[in-house]
Amino acid sequence: MYYKTISVICLGLTTWANSVFAQKLESLVPETPSSAPDYFCTWNIQGYLVNYESTELQRREINEANIFGQGKYQNWANFFPRIRQDLYFVMDDSWDIPANENSSHNPYLGTAQLNEERFPTLTGTPSERLRSLVQKFKLLGWKGVGGWICAQRSTALTPTETDEITYWSERLKEANEAGFSYWKVDWGNHSHDGNWREMLTNLGKHHAPNLWIEHAMRNEFIQFSDVYRTYDVENIIAKPVTIQRICNILPYKSNESAKGIINCEDEPYIAVGLGCAIGIMRHPYSGNMPNGQQDFVFPPVGQNYKLCMDEVIRAIRWHRIAEPFGVDGNYSIDTLRLNDSWQLAENETWQTWRPIGSILTESAPARVSRCMPLPVVEDTCSSRPFILASLYHNQAIALSAIGRTIGRDYIEHPITVTIHGKEWTAPIGLFGYFKEVCIIYPYIPKKKVKVIAQDLAGDHPIDITRKVRIEGNRLMIPGKIIRKIGLMNATPGDLSAPGMVIKMM
Repeated sequence: MYYKTISVICLGLTTWANSVFAQKLESLVPETPSSAPDYFCTWNIQGYLVNYESTELQRREINEANIFGQGKYQNWANFFPRIRQDLYFVMDDSWDIPANENSSHNPYLGTAQLNEERFPTLTGTPSERLRSLVQKFKLLGWKGVGGWICAQRSTALTPTETDEITYWSERLKEANEAGFSYWKVDWGNHSHDGNWREMLTNLGKHHAPNLWIEHAMRNEFIQFSDVYRTYDVENIIAKPVTIQRICNILPYKSNESAKGIINCEDEPYIAVGLGCAIGIMRHPYSGNMPNGQQDFVFPPVGQNYKLCMDEVIRAIRWHRIAEPFGVDGNYSIDTLRLNDSWQLAENETWQTWRPIGSILTESAPARVSRCMPLPVVEDTCSSRPFILASLYHNQAIALSAIGRTIGRDYIEHPITVTIHGKEWTAPIGLFGYFKEVCIIYPYIPKKKVKVIAQDLAGDHPIDITRKVRIEGNRLMIPGKIIRKIGLMNATPGDLSAPGMVIKMM
């Protein structure tokens, strides 16, 4: 049984790695950034700055100084240097309202125009202000910029007789002219109104065809959405909640005009295992909040998300190999469920109404797959991991072993997993701890086959042909090799589980 302690076990590989680096194998991770709708969202860094004291204070923190300034807890635009070319920077609530209008009931909500008080150096028309912002981010290496959108129009800036179609068409045209990339449409008067959300999506396709419009709230909205978000979770028990929410969405099919991609937020190894997009909510400021109190949104217990930044890098870089895909009705869900629990201590959740000592319980299917049969597992112990697998549209396969939350421990118990592949030369992504992974193909040539593998956080592949077994049409990869390769480029002190890509040639 493996508990999260330290991820630098790969240091003993130095001699072996140096000997094979000399072969100068080409990286298995393409240099071209992914076109997946992955992003970093600012909501939790906003809250961290004000110790999550109130939503009003949290909204106040979206401004030019915090995003681009050089002061303490500023310069958010400098986050994620390894992967920001693959990410949209999404400004959360409230980039578009006056600096002192931060209540949940103000007439500026839904303005959807960069506010001049919050961004004083970006001037001009609404589209010019947005374009200047986009240019600043792209110069820093980000793929693009997006923003949180209240699901209602502002009543402060337009006559009450202005109809919804005219209002949102104007905002979409401004976004299109500016090259704005992402709308994260959240709560508001129309948050549960499917007709309104579908109208917004259709207007977007007409006026801003390159703009991603993300929806949430009701699972059936996935049918007309390009991206649908599974929504907020408590990190102490987020994994079964997120897996179950994805399972609730998989039965739907997207319309012909919709991409139908699920965004499962800040669960990168769940995302790659089930073909989803990623919305990063964690940020680099680890430890206590500025007031010295424990960060209860990312508490240093369980998985300890903010000490698991490498897993974000690995999952985002996997999307350069295989991009998220939409719901199409092709999935399998295990009837067996695994039960997780967490006994709550002080400052471990943003759900402040929960009493200290209470036990949170959640469950999810033990195995889930998309576009392929369910993986076969040999170990059926109570602490076995959730196993997720997906066959991507380019024939690549991702397999994830997701740790369990039991009592007050985060447990990563390695087991043997068997899956079926389609094309023997297609990349395989392995995420998490395993005892062994067996991949059965229709065919593997009898000629000498080379097997190479690479930590997705690194750039140098390793020839592991002698470290694995090929028996007929089966490729067997020992768990110790997955751990060694998948952590080879681990950041010292980072607690992320392994994440690697393997390829036969």
